[in-house]
Amino acid sequence: MRIWLDQVREEPFSWDETESIAAAALERPEVLALGPVRWRGDVVYVDPGYLLRGKLSYDQTLACIRCLKPLAVSTTAEVELLVVVEAHHKKAQKPQRAETEDESELSEGDLDTLVVAEEILDTRPIVLEQLQLNIPMKPLCRPDCRGLCPRCGADLNERDGECSCAAPEPDPRWTALAALKGRLD
Repeated sequence: MRIWLDQVREEPFSWDETESIAAAALERPEVLALGPVRWRGDVVYVDPGYLLRGKLSYDQTLACIRCLKPLAVSTTAEVELLVVVEAHHKKAQKPQRAETEDESELSEGDLDTLVVAEEILDTRPIVLEQLQLNIPMKPLCRPDCRGLCPRCGADLNERDGECSCAAPEPDPRWTALAALKGRLD
């Protein structure tokens, strides 16, 4: 969705829409599927920019990092950003030490600020960023998930943590060390 910010100066803009986003758009292998994303909020003019407040709600299906079973998670996220047009932002900034083009220092106030090049705000990058931020770092189907057997790949949750596969032969490079340990015992 695109919002023309120059029109927001006269009257606040509100929206309530549902968007379908493919899980592949996030480029995260642990995200198996994304449900429709409901995205609602408003933009109001505040000097020196525009205040965007929004809320996302959606369902996502993730793969458990230990056993790879699908895990459905309902998610909601609140967004609050100060949107500043680049031309207005440069006027308001104080001159700072010289910085190279590739390097810039962020202050704490910059974390909740979005600088746009022109008076058109595209909300899709904001939605994609929030979807990325709300993917758990290590999704688990349950806290005590035992995962998969490293030898045969069997689900250890279904086998009470034990696997029926045969123990692998020890690495022959360790036989000298095993013999030494046997003499010490």
